Order: sequence, then structure tokens, then C-alpha cells
Amino acid sequence: MAPHLRKRNFLQRAFLLIVLSMPILALTASRVRGQDRPPSSKEPFAEMLPEGSGKQIVLTVCTKCHNIDRIVHGHRYADQWQAIVNQMINNGAALKKEDAPVLVSYLAENFPGVARAEAVVVPGPIDVAIKEWRIPPPNGSPHDPAVAPDGSIWFTSQGANMLGELDPKTNQIKNFPVKTPKAGPHGLVGDQNGFIWFTAASGNFVGKLDPRTGSIEEYHFPDPAADHPHTPLIDQNGDVLFTLMYGNMIGKVNVKTRTVKLVTVPTPRSDPYGMVMDSKGIMYFAESAINKLASIDPETMEINEYTLPNPDARPRRLAFTPDGALWYGDYARGYLGRFDPKTKQFSEWPSPSGPYSEPYALTTVGGIVWYCETGMKQNTVVRFDPATGKFQTWLIPSGGGVVRNMMPDKQGNIWIAGSGVKTIGEVEVLRQ
Repeated sequence: MAPHLRKRNFLQRAFLLIVLSMPILALTASRVRGQDRPPSSKEPFAEMLPEGSGKQIVLTVCTKCHNIDRIVHGHRYADQWQAIVNQMINNGAALKKEDAPVLVSYLAENFPGVARAEAVVVPGPIDVAIKEWRIPPPNGSPHDPAVAPDGSIWFTSQGANMLGELDPKTNQIKNFPVKTPKAGPHGLVGDQNGFIWFTAASGNFVGKLDPRTGSIEEYHFPDPAADHPHTPLIDQNGDVLFTLMYGNMIGKVNVKTRTVKLVTVPTPRSDPYGMVMDSKGIMYFAESAINKLASIDPETMEINEYTLPNPDARPRRLAFTPDGALWYGDYARGYLGRFDPKTKQFSEWPSPSGPYSEPYALTTVGGIVWYCETGMKQNTVVRFDPATGKFQTWLIPSGGGVVRNMMPDKQGNIWIAGSGVKTIGEVEVLRQ
């Protein structure tokens, strides 16, 4: 075995596999299916890093925004680490020019990339057509997609610091620049009044875009500890709730008073991530750095947490089916999970491509669960029918890069953003 693979295997057995995405990355962690999953680690930050000239840079620069496990389990090739470091600098990382090559060399040596496995394609009775639109410069890599209430298709572009609107009929894209430099637009959602709300992950604010004028109103946070707003969602009163990943908080913009309220998630360093709303208006969100889901009442802002049975589970995106079940992808273990809020019971199914398939983007259409596997050579679109317990999968033609989020339209088709390949895609269901 090559020395760098022996080192990688040692590191993987030394630390917990929690491969959580850096919001601005265009490349997923790479690993080989079939390897043993490492045990948990409670070692301090410094002890989790091998000695080397770049160790102190990681501790002083990288950990200002990211948990250390995102680095020690983020195996990539040198060019991929270079691209990540470049992105971090573009988004405001306080990294000295002369330290950048030292950091890249350290990361590539200690956390090298390895080949990803082929995805498992499961045949089935459903026909889909996947159409993709290449997003040209200056939009950069699309991050999250959104289908607004009026049916318009939107996406965020962190690197280009703008929002985009795609017209699938004309193939035209309209750009909406964010006025604050390096704001890092991340998640987005449309409201009933035609506004597009988005989280500025690097700028630390929530923005409201008026597509008619291009003007953006910014809502800043009353607490400096509020860091990295992630996923926004409109509640039943029209207010905007959002997760704050590194601030370990949930926030709410009161649209009438134009004020922001923040509450802290009970479990420290839980990294609140994707969020959805049930039929009664209660919000549920994933705590992506630990094995928990949580709910929050938008009125009282009271939070309740629910622990997943497996301590290595790491949920990301969520969606409800009409029966009230909450579905999630277990990114770290390669499972699709179901939580019943009434009985507090969990169920799970292995994802077709196995333990390193990295289920990420997830949504539902009626009683059917759709999600994407992002850990293989090509991302897949996966359909799961809870009634039959059967999967069906399709390869994304462009490869997908990393499909972090997906959303259905009124016709029951699904929109995805391929961050690593600069595409917006539509999964059209041709035959049910």
C-alpha cells in the first residue's frame, strides 16, 4: 500500500467520520467504499492534526469558520485543496499570501484524495429525463436552487456574490448582484409577495431581494456570535426562519417589525443545517455535526431535540411526506432515514451505493422521497417509495459535482444545482 494511503487509513481509524461540507466547496470528500468506519474521537483540536508547517495555519485560520472534523476527514487531491483555499480567500479568510502554499501542501500531504467508487444504478419502472443548463461566468458555481411560489427558478452563486434567475423556456439567466462584497449567498426561498430571501453565509446577514428593482434589503444580527446563516424558510406568518450553522443558533426575521430574533440550540457545536416545516407550522432542522434532529416553534422559539439511534449518524437535508413522517439523509453513514414525530421512532434504509454514498440533497413529492448520492464518481438521483421499500436510481449526466439541495415544482418535477459542474438541472418525471 502506498505511504499516503497508509496514512489516510490511520487517520480514518483515529477519528470519527463526519464529512460535512464546507458551504462554498465545489468538490466532495473522496473515499473508497468498503473501508472500516473509524471510532469516535474526543481529542482536542490540536491533537487531531498531524505535526507539520501548516498545522498552526489550520488552527488559527481555518477553525475560525469550520469545525476541525471538516478538515481531517476532507480527503482531496492537491488541486482540489488549492481550489478550496482559493475559495476561502475569495470569501474573506484571513490567510496571508505566503501561507497559502504552505497550507495547501500540508492538507494535500496529510489528507490526500483517493479515487471514488462507481455509483450503483438500480433499475425500476419510473422514467425520468434529466436536463441541465450550464451556468456561464460570471455566475460561478450555483449552490442552492429554489422554486418560487410563482414557479420561477432561482439559484445562489457564492463565488460570484449574486443570485440568478433561470428561464427554462428561453435558457436566459438574469443576474442579481449582492451589494455587500463577499457576502457568500447560500440558501434562498421565495415568499408570496414575490421577494426572494437568502442567507449571506460569509456576510452574516439575511437578504431580501426585490426582483422587480434588483434592490436588496439586509437584515443583520443583534449578536456577534451569530455566524454563517445557512437555510432560510418562510413560516405560516410570512416571517423568515433560518439556521445559523457555526453560530449554533436559529434566527427569525419578523417581516413586519424588521427585527431579528436569535435562539441558541441546546447542544453545543451542533451545526444547524437544513430546515423544513410540518403541516402545523412547526419547523424541524438537522443538527449536522451530531446525531440529532430538532424542532422549533416559530411563535415561542422553543427548541426540542431528538437523538438518532446511531451515534455516527449525521443528518443534513429534511423533508416531510403527507403522512407526517420526517425524512433525512444520513450523510456520514450512507443511509436514508425516517423519523415519526408522533411516536419518536426512527427507521432507516441503506442507500443503494453503500456506506460512502453521502446522501445530501433531499425532498419529497407526494409520498415519494427523492434525494441525491454525492460520494460516488457521478452523483445520482434516487427515488424511494416508502410503500414498497424499493429504490430506483439514475446517474446525473454532468456528474453533478455536489448536489447540496433540491426542490420540487408544482408539476412534481425536481430542480437541482450541480455545484461542482456549474449546472442547474431539472429531473422531469415522465412516467410514474
